[in-house]
Amino acid sequence: MNKIPVLEIFGPTIQGEGMVVGRKTMFVRTAGCDYSCAWCDSKFTWDGSAKEDINLMTADAIVQRLKELGNNTFDHVTISGGNPALLKSIDGLVDLLHENKIEVALETQGSRWQDWFVKIDDLTISPKPPSSKMETNWTVLDDIILRLNQHHRLSHTSLKVVVFDQTDLRFAEEVHQCYSSIPFYLQVGNEDVEEAGVDQVANRLLKSYQWLIDQVMTNDRLNRVRVLPQLHALVWGNRRGV
Repeated sequence: MNKIPVLEIFGPTIQGEGMVVGRKTMFVRTAGCDYSCAWCDSKFTWDGSAKEDINLMTADAIVQRLKELGNNTFDHVTISGGNPALLKSIDGLVDLLHENKIEVALETQGSRWQDWFVKIDDLTISPKPPSSKMETNWTVLDDIILRLNQHHRLSHTSLKVVVFDQTDLRFAEEVHQCYSSIPFYLQVGNEDVEEAGVDQVANRLLKSYQWLIDQVMTNDRLNRVRVLPQLHALVWGNRRGV
């Protein structure tokens, strides 16, 4: 059986971002990414600093570990990264979770298609804005949206853009205008992923969140959007594994 490079499995906790924000969930974090975002809060998934922590695990082993940690207290798993869309082997994990009556969420930047996308219960596509120093391949993103539509999966799909500044906000407008029929989320960005103090992170994020709300409320190109904080960072700051 194909194995999945796993960096951490944890929970139950709450989902802090995107379309299922606040949802009780377990997390499976995979290693590897095709991006290297300037403000990434999970650089250890791709920069080599945690390579000794990578475990190659079968789907059975992952589900077993989830049950050891969560027992019967969860019915939802978030597959995170890095970019788990790089891994064809996620397919078997999704199937096994569904066999166990567990729903699956996944976030990806929309840089790579996988056939198993059509099985994901809560699929968040998060194109990265200019502040990330990455560039969106619109042809690939268009193709992903088209395929999801052909499989009647847009009702299980949302778009999310992290916003740090006005340039990011203009990028968000462009994404929303291109795919106006898809539920759209704006989320404030965390400017200091190294800060250890929970209160300091929360105070900074709340100020940024207020700024983002003020910007969106007066923007007629950003109707039919939801504006989110980073809920987990408000509660736990930059801690891992929560």
